[in-house]
Amino acid sequence: MTYDPDMKKDKVMDKIMGKGAERIPKSAFYIMTFLMKIMDFFGNYSNKRFRELGIKNGQKVIDYGCGPARYLKNSSRAVGKKGRVYAVDIHPTAIKMANDKIKKFNLKNVKAIQADGYSVNIPENTADLIYALDMFHMVKEPDMLLRELRRLVKPDGFLIIDDGHQSREETKYKIINSGFWNIEKEHENRLKCVPLNK
Repeated sequence: MTYDPDMKKDKVMDKIMGKGAERIPKSAFYIMTFLMKIMDFFGNYSNKRFRELGIKNGQKVIDYGCGPARYLKNSSRAVGKKGRVYAVDIHPTAIKMANDKIKKFNLKNVKAIQADGYSVNIPENTADLIYALDMFHMVKEPDMLLRELRRLVKPDGFLIIDDGHQSREETKYKIINSGFWNIEKEHENRLKCVPLNK
């Protein structure tokens, strides 16, 4: 089955999963954080997903849609002293959690930045790698997001993005139709995308 953007959608399920919500309420953010902690406690879920990202020492990495800073400690270790991690989110609670984690674990190579809509105060061509996990389904204007991510990544960099709570067909449709990215490789849980020429 291919994705048809005009097909009838399950509005109730979309609302439960936060589809198109952009910025979820603070209470929902804390519930999401709690559920992620349970998943990580019982299944080491975030560590397994992190290893699949392939972050290397010395890289500049953007965790776009960092949420409760689930991957920051691992990213900080992976890029090492010469690397840099930017934790980006639209939600003020996410930025507070990222800053708390930075302070708690003394993550000197990590900086938290609140997005203004999709725009981020980071120079263009900064990132070797951008990862956007479990958030793409919440984006109302995927073309605008994908354009900003294209601006942020180096010409030889790449984007790792997952489906979140939408079909793979919908994810691919949004990426391809944006005109900013080419899907280089598909994995079970994510897509690796390379930037198209500006």
